[in-house]
Amino acid sequence: MTEWRNWAGNQTAAPVAIHRPVDEDEIAAVVKQAAAQGITVKAAGTGHSFTAAAVTEGRLIELDRFTRVLDIDTDRYRATVQAGITLEALNEALDERGLAFPNLGDIAYQTVAGATSTATHGTGRALPSLAAQIVAMRIVTGDGSVVSCSADEAPEVFHCARVGVGALGIVSAFTLQLVPSFHLHAVNEPMRLDGVLADLDALVDENDHFEFFWVPHTGWALTKRNNRTTEPLAPRPRMRQWWDQMAMENYAFAMVCRIGRVKPEWIPRLARALPASGRQEYVDRSYKVFASPRHVRFYEMEYELPREACSEALTRIRRFVDDEGLLLSFPVEVRFTAADDIPLSTGYGRANAYIAVHVFEGTEYDAYFRGVERIMDDYGGRPHWGKLHFQSAETLAPRYPEWDRFQAVRRRLDPEGRFANAYTRRLFGS
Repeated sequence: MTEWRNWAGNQTAAPVAIHRPVDEDEIAAVVKQAAAQGITVKAAGTGHSFTAAAVTEGRLIELDRFTRVLDIDTDRYRATVQAGITLEALNEALDERGLAFPNLGDIAYQTVAGATSTATHGTGRALPSLAAQIVAMRIVTGDGSVVSCSADEAPEVFHCARVGVGALGIVSAFTLQLVPSFHLHAVNEPMRLDGVLADLDALVDENDHFEFFWVPHTGWALTKRNNRTTEPLAPRPRMRQWWDQMAMENYAFAMVCRIGRVKPEWIPRLARALPASGRQEYVDRSYKVFASPRHVRFYEMEYELPREACSEALTRIRRFVDDEGLLLSFPVEVRFTAADDIPLSTGYGRANAYIAVHVFEGTEYDAYFRGVERIMDDYGGRPHWGKLHFQSAETLAPRYPEWDRFQAVRRRLDPEGRFANAYTRRLFGS
């Protein structure tokens, strides 16, 4: 029996077969075979979704051999890539040609397809999600045919498919709009959370990229301010970088999480060590600042909400954690992005704040995540498609003004539900 498991280990699948294509024709052939057999087919990248988005009892396509850079146009700052290339690998290939993503999230292990199809984002008041960088796509549809789309070619498909949650088809290639490579001046330092919330608009508006992590059971926030600069590179010394990113953020933090799982009553005391990291300041290539190694495994839920509701919502989450006596090892992450026009993007149509909650792998999360979700519901919050949540089509449809438009494209590209599974049926109906 074949088996597939996601990165966090909370989703497993037993497909009838696992395929590892190297070109688009092989992907189309698998879909046609599944159609002839009347079974489903799903694509999986690196498994960094916490949901069952890639789970199937039919045929599973793994994209770990579908990773080539097909073309780089340095005149127009564009790259065309196979959908299975990881952000990490693509960042390095782009840097060699003097190009970069304008924004990235804080990990780069995901495939380009996985990141964009779930509306993955970074932080920055003037910058939308990664999917907004897509200018053209090729999609293998439910009968195994291939649709090319862009703003000029099959524009309705393009408009909706940039965030498709794996429900429209299997994306085989992307053309991405990039920018010339740039440096970031990074300042990471602990600040009192009350001060961050009091000055939140200024902190977001006066920095190109601002985010913070509230440390539960303390009054501290770990802040990150990243700003574009023409200053020369001044990265952290290699030993200091290893100490910050591996020794402290991974090995020591993993130990704190393991101790907290065995001795949860110690968690508030252990939490006080996190703000002791002190101030860090350096200049490095953008992609090296945006993303950091993440070896501690966890489960995560993240919600978008209107930016103006962020402080109130986070204050309510703090109160909820205290009132329920929850003991939390992981910080709560808060980020900000600009609006976009993609129908199923969490950032559709409004300036956004994002609040993400995590627990260490193997830890019960139901009460915590459901409690936070109830707070997010009060603001019309939209869940990250690749992270845990408890919503359904009935609760989600009112939060997306172009929901029906997406559904129409879904029926057009996949009328027989070839790419459906329990997760997409819960989200979008049968």
